[in-house]
Amino acid sequence: MVKIRFSRGGRKKAPFYHIIVADSRSARDGKFIERIGHFDPLQEEQKGLTLSIERLEHWVGEGAQMSPRVKSLYKVLKKNKG
Repeated sequence: MVKIRFSRGGRKKAPFYHIIVADSRSARDGKFIERIGHFDPLQEEQKGLTLSIERLEHWVGEGAQMSPRVKSLYKVLKKNKG
């Protein structure tokens, strides 16, 4: 199963997350299929979030499942854009 989830980067007490499309069996920071955005929780919500809506919707159309946190960020983006 393909999942859309976070991959952690950054350093201790300063996290930075890439939003990736990966096989559910791969490690959190391991092999991924495609990187579709990033999220920096230490910045303001809109400045620290970049997400390719087109690619996310493409992967969801192909059957990928979003993690709960990615789903909530997607809803925030959709609400603010439309």
